[in-house]
Amino acid sequence: MAYVSLLHRPLTALLLSIPLVACTTDVLSPPARIDSGSRVGAIRPTPVADPEREVAAYPSAEPVAVVSDTSAASAPEQLNRLPMIDSEPVGKTQIASAGPMTIPPEGVNMDAMLGVEPVVGLAQEQANEIAEGNATQPVVGGIGEDDVRQLGGQSQVAPVDTGPSYDPDLPPLTPAQIAAEEAKKGRYAEPQRRSRAQEPQQVAFLPRARNPLSAPEYTGEMPGSEIACRQRLRKLGVVFRDVPRIYNGPSCGIDYPIELSGLSGKIAVKPAVKLNCQVTEAFAKWVKYELAPSSRYRYWSGVKTIKPLGGYSCRTMNSRRGNPMSEHARGNAIDVGKFVLKNGKEIDVRRKGFFAFRERGLLKAVRSDSCKYFNTVLGPGSDPFHKDHFHFDLRTRKSGYRHCD
Repeated sequence: MAYVSLLHRPLTALLLSIPLVACTTDVLSPPARIDSGSRVGAIRPTPVADPEREVAAYPSAEPVAVVSDTSAASAPEQLNRLPMIDSEPVGKTQIASAGPMTIPPEGVNMDAMLGVEPVVGLAQEQANEIAEGNATQPVVGGIGEDDVRQLGGQSQVAPVDTGPSYDPDLPPLTPAQIAAEEAKKGRYAEPQRRSRAQEPQQVAFLPRARNPLSAPEYTGEMPGSEIACRQRLRKLGVVFRDVPRIYNGPSCGIDYPIELSGLSGKIAVKPAVKLNCQVTEAFAKWVKYELAPSSRYRYWSGVKTIKPLGGYSCRTMNSRRGNPMSEHARGNAIDVGKFVLKNGKEIDVRRKGFFAFRERGLLKAVRSDSCKYFNTVLGPGSDPFHKDHFHFDLRTRKSGYRHCD
């Protein structure tokens, strides 16, 4: 029984494999050779009774001309044949194509070829409106020329004015009523036109922005720097008084001027001069620390009076036309023409002779020592305009240069 079961398994496998082998042989092996040849590329189409039907199966945009070098008897066979790829002899079948494509002068209209409506852009639409005079905005021509004119724009049609009593629900006015209304409008319109003509033309101006780097505007209230300067003057023994603001235009004036009439040591300033506080402080220091000691050293006498030739003055430099404004126009300079000592001697600041040793020494000390306190010192010998007085000022220069001549 065991032997029978062992033989049963190979026998069953054999019986099942026989039908599979038979089916596979019938499907995979061809019954005969294709087109009596051994090449797959030699497959020929089935002959068709109607040659025109054959050609219609392959539509073409260009006509196909078949040129053959065989006899007329083989024409049906040539029509029924398809050209062989990479194996048809040259000259058997040729396709006659049309000439090169020509572009019309107006160009190719793709919208017309596709059968759609043409698309009009915004710029083209506005150009058409301007050309036809239907633009909603005014069009100006002649820009950059003398003749500037309006080219387009919708015509403004005046509204129909049928009078204040016009009402579509009421009957129309009679000619007499229309004339009366027109006369009434004329009487009212004439005074209005005259009143508008008599009214002065008003022009609006924008306020000019103040330069933040410029001096602060005058408010009438003395700033802290001016108050502190006056406190220092009192400590130096300066005799002065505050005077009202001096203003002679944007180039001349002193916002917080003082009138100088005396210095420390009971030195009088005659006549009194109007200066700003800063140059007054510098002048007071120079007289107290330089001029008074120098005169006592040379003449054994102090200074009694200083006679200035000018303080504030609204003028240009050297009073010449075309020159910049002088420092005197801001009260920032003082001119001195003579010193009077307590012993009665008067020292004129003009150039001294060769034998005036003490006077020449004093004037030389005035020129050299004053440059410690002022930015500009001019005197006799500097130029013809300062031959009879000394000029002291506090002109500020960007480079910090001090001019002492």
